[in-house]
Amino acid sequence: MLRLGGVVLPEGEYREIFVVDGKVTYEPVSAAEDLTADLGPVWIVPGLVDAHCHVGLDADGAVDEQTQERQALDDRDGGALLLRDCGSAADTRWIDDRPDLPEIIRAGRHIARTRRYIRNYAHEVEPEDLPAYVTQEAGRGDGWVKIVGDWIERDVGDLAPSWPSDAVRLAVAAAHRSGVRMTAHVFGAAALPDLIDAGIDCIEHGTGLSTNLIDAMVARGTALVPTTKQLENFESYARAGEQRFPAYAKHIRALYARRRETIGAAHDAGVPIFAGTDAGGVLPHGLIAAEIAELATYGLSTLEALGAASWRALEWLGRPSRLDEGVPANFCVYAADPLADLGVLASPVRIVLRGRVVG
Repeated sequence: MLRLGGVVLPEGEYREIFVVDGKVTYEPVSAAEDLTADLGPVWIVPGLVDAHCHVGLDADGAVDEQTQERQALDDRDGGALLLRDCGSAADTRWIDDRPDLPEIIRAGRHIARTRRYIRNYAHEVEPEDLPAYVTQEAGRGDGWVKIVGDWIERDVGDLAPSWPSDAVRLAVAAAHRSGVRMTAHVFGAAALPDLIDAGIDCIEHGTGLSTNLIDAMVARGTALVPTTKQLENFESYARAGEQRFPAYAKHIRALYARRRETIGAAHDAGVPIFAGTDAGGVLPHGLIAAEIAELATYGLSTLEALGAASWRALEWLGRPSRLDEGVPANFCVYAADPLADLGVLASPVRIVLRGRVVG
């Protein structure tokens, strides 16, 4: 049994919280261990969410269980207690049996066009097989499935849609028939109209968005996870492709140059935006605090940026979004107000997961 007293966000009110049998209660418990007695004033935030990461992947593909554990621990120690895994070639189900590791909401394995994605990452299929693979990966996931919407097309020498429009419509329909939501990796603009028109539920990255596409997302309720830390790698991607694909290099630099304007316009228009690090490929795990801070430079207030990785993201993913009576005790404790300085999020003084102090 635990006790702590502090300012609970997002409400901003001081409360005394008790933890009994892994759940939050506001009924006082005299024998509870006081978590904050020696800390002074604290702020308590519902567990952070990394809404786009890849436990089980590194730059070369699937990794072993020891590496998976380290990735999950890095995320947890950074305060991310719920992970939306947007594609992994590894089987990470064993993590579900570890109460000390974050909960993972999986999207199965990436589904990409043949020879149009990172080697060893995805099922690589042709358009006629896309709906069947969507159905298959829906069965392997936890309510999501992920396709690669665009990538470099060698004959064109630039980003291009991976799928024709009829395949996209059939794939989204297959996902929804299976009772799951679909998301898609998209850097450029050309693939977006078909995906949004087909009713896709989320776009990852979204640097190719324009006003009309943003309006369509708002009308449909399509979410956006911009992965701002990943966008910082665009210049290195441009340099890597400059000799062989100069049009691509120019294109990716242009997307990078207007990234804040693009994502800011989506936010201003009312597109639901959530924080995701894209950890697990070229990026390390444990970056959620840095992602939130970066997201706040894209036009979101500190409250909106933190909410995009906590209470709003939890609600979007179907988990309790407030520290209400009887909910699982998953929260992070900070020694200063993160809304005054988002940098505080990098140093939680206590982490409680499933009612246990894990950090």
